[in-house]
Amino acid sequence: MDENAYGALRVDLSGQVALVTGASQGLGRAVAVSLAASGAHVICVARSTEKLEALVQEITAAGGSAEFHPCDVADRQTVQQVLEHVESSHEKLHILVNNAGITRDTLLPRMSDEQWDDVITTNLTSCFLFSRGAARMMMSARYGRIINMASVSGLIGNPGQTNYSASKAGMIGFTRSLAKELGKRKITVNAVAPGFIESDMTKALGDAMLAEVKKRIPANRLGVADDVAAAVLFLASPAASYINGQVITVDGGMTA
Repeated sequence: MDENAYGALRVDLSGQVALVTGASQGLGRAVAVSLAASGAHVICVARSTEKLEALVQEITAAGGSAEFHPCDVADRQTVQQVLEHVESSHEKLHILVNNAGITRDTLLPRMSDEQWDDVITTNLTSCFLFSRGAARMMMSARYGRIINMASVSGLIGNPGQTNYSASKAGMIGFTRSLAKELGKRKITVNAVAPGFIESDMTKALGDAMLAEVKKRIPANRLGVADDVAAAVLFLASPAASYINGQVITVDGGMTA
């Protein structure tokens, strides 16, 4: 665990229970590590058992607390089983990070029904399923933080990503509506919208394309997973209690 990554942001989440979907890699992994480093017990959810095991081992070796549950977030029955386990084992859920997401990029005339359905179900319907279950626990406790991983694609669109952009735009509308429903219960609901973040997906764009992308970013660099995790960590903290229904862009100024 990189001690420097969160050294400037000190958050005490001791005694809190957090659930992160899509936790096995990328942004979800960085978020899970940051929450655990701040004292939360982190429930890591994703499809890959092997990657989840490695993540939990890393967290516990660093002195944190975590558990994992393999889950296809597009499977309603499995999602319900995870939520039932959380309620029966922990009774409370303080933080939910809806991070799970996939892409099935292609231009709309070539997009299949399956490509559309897979992205909407994994990215948006899973957000609904986990948030519904979490909201019930949080309403009972009169406290909670729900953070949804949107994207700048949901704000400005992106060619070849009508399905992905629609799912992320839907997540933003979902966030703002749910924030108004739950705000009186001391539950905040916010979204983080990353821009271009270093990942296997961005590497696949190639050096020439990445050079053009950087020209559009005032920071003149791609973001890293820890940039996004820091924003999530702040929104998950007690210090963010008066921030609700907002979309925090983490894009180096690209959409400014």
